[in-house]
Amino acid sequence: MTGTRISVQLPPNIDPTKAPVAFGDRAVPRLSRELRSAELLTRQRALMSLCDLVRDPERAYELIQAGCLESLKLLLCDEDSTVRLKTTELLYLLANHNSGREALLSSDVISPLSDLLEEPLEACRWNTHRVLQALAELPPGALGVLEAGLVPRLVLRLSKEGEAVQELILTTLGSCLRVDALPALASDGVSALRVSLIHPSPRVRAPAARALVAISVPLEGKVKLCEEGVVPELVRLLGDDNAEVRGHAAAALMNTAVTTQGKFLALEAGAVPALLVLAQCPGAVESCNALRCLTCLAEAPPGRAQLLPYVPLLQQRLSHPSDIVRQAALTAIQVITWTP
Repeated sequence: MTGTRISVQLPPNIDPTKAPVAFGDRAVPRLSRELRSAELLTRQRALMSLCDLVRDPERAYELIQAGCLESLKLLLCDEDSTVRLKTTELLYLLANHNSGREALLSSDVISPLSDLLEEPLEACRWNTHRVLQALAELPPGALGVLEAGLVPRLVLRLSKEGEAVQELILTTLGSCLRVDALPALASDGVSALRVSLIHPSPRVRAPAARALVAISVPLEGKVKLCEEGVVPELVRLLGDDNAEVRGHAAAALMNTAVTTQGKFLALEAGAVPALLVLAQCPGAVESCNALRCLTCLAEAPPGRAQLLPYVPLLQQRLSHPSDIVRQAALTAIQVITWTP
């Protein structure tokens, strides 16, 4: 004989950690209201559900139109670590959409995010840096990070974070340095970047070398790289196992070798043999940067003397399939073979 039994188990496909989602266009407005709830569990569950919804660009746009960004900015200061964690995750998901990035910049979310740079929860700091890195990819976002005065704080955080967060910080710094390198120079950024150049992981070395390319554009940066002893480190990285590291190291060395001091420091560090090897690489970026750096070194008499025997080797680059490599090789040969 059969009977009626009510199971103590939840119905299938019900997640108790997430708020129930209303049907259709009522979903986001309801969750938006729940973000402002005084009950902690309600805020947590609303954030969990929104993190699933905003992966859809249309839902992300709905969230922005519903005016949720002001609520999210307040939740960044919430006493509960889970709320802060899911809020930063939600902001990162929004920053993956064009409309989301523009909205985050318009609502000045960078300032409240800066309060989480020293957040005790590592996962929350990781999300925070992911948001900053995504925003800094746009020039207005990089300018916003600079105007918020975050560059000195990011430089200080480099030595205190793990590999994953260091990579994000260095990428953000690289974007900001392309806009204005002076704040990083004033906060001893070259020394911090030099430490990152010897990191065992290429995930850290590559963005560090890329940031050095940007910081060596102004004259103050070129001088600082010479004074801080970074040139020998760049020469060493010309033989790195990672192609991206080698290419950025050659570019930073090229920028530094524009100055007379940079030329002679590079020559003393043995840059010519390493650059000649790098110039023969099949990769257009590595080869071009190496050839341009050799051109700078050939402007000094000792550099020209070292390179003259290798002109036939450089002439082989004139048949490279890339126009930019062929032009760089032709310029290098002309400078090396120049006579008064």
